Amino acid sequence: MQNIQYPIRFSFRITTLSNDFTATDATGATVAYVKQKMFKLKEAITVYGDTSKKEMLFTINADKWLDWSAAYSMTNANGDHVGKIARKGWKSMWKAEYDIINQHEKLQYKVQEASAWTRIGDSLMGEIPVVSFFTGYLFHPTYNVTDVNGDIVAKLKKKPSFFGKEFEVEKLSEIDNDDKERVMLGLMMMILLERRRG
Repeated sequence: MQNIQYPIRFSFRITTLSNDFTATDATGATVAYVKQKMFKLKEAITVYGDTSKKEMLFTINADKWLDWSAAYSMTNANGDHVGKIARKGWKSMWKAEYDIINQHEKLQYKVQEASAWTRIGDSLMGEIPVVSFFTGYLFHPTYNVTDVNGDIVAKLKKKPSFFGKEFEVEKLSEIDNDDKERVMLGLMMMILLERRRG
């Protein structure tokens, strides 16, 4: 995932029981296939090179059992720790907030939901029969990635689609090469968690 051409689109597969999606770049090329392990007390996902699952690129695992303030460690195929993403506990109940931390335990980026009201509308409308099919076209949560200076470097936004299965990552400013994979992995883990919440 080094030479990523933005925007990146996350397309969830709604025909399977597992929580998985394919990430494609601006050219339509697959950059990753993300699969969450089912029936685990600890969240665990595997990132593959493509849907064939022949090449494992990364794993992301929760450091606690299901918990509001869990951190998720990112490891590459060689077993090297590359960083983690941590949910901000109860602070994330109404408006999602996460920290992206590097392999030296240093905070590098924050991911924050732009509007809590969009989530509330999406969740409420999603409970109404028939109407719930169209919430993917009505509400589009946006998550901002900010650096330590508070500048927005990337955005992840839900795109109009049935069942809310399409998301897009847009880069707004340069991200250090060492950080690109860490940010992308953090957003992959975050969207799996947030999509389940509504």
